[in-house]
Amino acid sequence: MANYITKEGMQRLRKRIQELIKERPTVIKQVVTAREMGDLSENAEYHAARERQKYLENEFNHLKKRIDHLQVIDDTNIPKDAVRFGARVLLKELKENTLRKVRLVGADEIFDVKDEYERISILSPVGKPMIGKKVGMHFTVNAPIGKREFEILEIK
Repeated sequence: MANYITKEGMQRLRKRIQELIKERPTVIKQVVTAREMGDLSENAEYHAARERQKYLENEFNHLKKRIDHLQVIDDTNIPKDAVRFGARVLLKELKENTLRKVRLVGADEIFDVKDEYERISILSPVGKPMIGKKVGMHFTVNAPIGKREFEILEIK
């Protein structure tokens, strides 16, 4: 289950790879320009440009490797009778009497989006015990601040 990703999540990863590819020439140019300034041991611009280049390459390589191991799941065809990967769930935290709208996604797609659902990983302390639960069922999360109990109010 750790290697699942939604179509939306995969599109975001591929878009990020394209952004990194587009940024490469600019960073390489910055490295070359800074190198031409002379003494590299005391050249802060050169070291900053090299660090940026290293960061971009590491992120690019990491994303390329991850994409090769991810399985895209079309969550539109998944039954909504129980909490599964891709589900949009309305939770009620019983002790605090608060509501939370969450979407269960893969670990590679925890990001901010402009909709009402907070993305949580299916492997997270809240996501994992939620799998398989149905509307009206309760589950408990052992958190550092103590046990937290939730109720499933709605699954979309």
